[in-house]
Amino acid sequence: MLGSFPPPRAKWKMDFYYPNLQNDMWRIFGVVFFADKDYFLNEDGKGFNEALLRTFLQEKGIAISDAARQVRRLQGNASDKFLEVVTARDIAALLAEMPQCATVMTTGEKATEVLWQRLPENTPKPTIGHPVHVCMGGRTVGFYRLPSSSRAYPKPLAEKAAAYACFFRQIGLLA
Repeated sequence: MLGSFPPPRAKWKMDFYYPNLQNDMWRIFGVVFFADKDYFLNEDGKGFNEALLRTFLQEKGIAISDAARQVRRLQGNASDKFLEVVTARDIAALLAEMPQCATVMTTGEKATEVLWQRLPENTPKPTIGHPVHVCMGGRTVGFYRLPSSSRAYPKPLAEKAAAYACFFRQIGLLA
C-alpha cells in the first residue's frame, strides 16, 4: 500500500502511517474488516491504537510505504496539491525486497501519479476499479488505485470503504 507523504508533524496522533485523526484510512479499514469505523481508535477516541493497527496489518500481510522518499510541503499543510516530490520511491527496489508481493495499491491521485511515473514506459495509469498488470523483477504485479482517504476527497466514508472492500475481495484478503 503506497500513499502520499504524511501531514505536518503537528497533526500526528501516532508515529505511524495515516497519523492524522482527520484522515479516514483507519476508519475505512475498520468498516471494511470489522464493520466498525471506530475499531482502530484509542479508547478516548482522540487517536489511533498503533499496536492494534500494526498487529492487524502484519496478520493480513499488508505492507505500507510512502510513494516518495522525500517531499517538500509548499504551503505547510497536508494537501497533496501543494506537495512537491523531491525523491520518489524506487518501486522496483521495493518489490525486490518483497519477493512475495503480487499487488501494489495506491491511495489517491498523488501516490498513483508518483508510482505510475516509475512503471515501464507505455503502462496505462491505473484508475479506481481498473488495475494494470506489469511484469517487474520477473513476476507480474497488479497495480491498483483506490480513493484517497483524505476528507478533502469529496466522497462519503461508506463509498470509500466500498471501493476498498471490493479491492480486498479481488486480492483475496476479504471474503
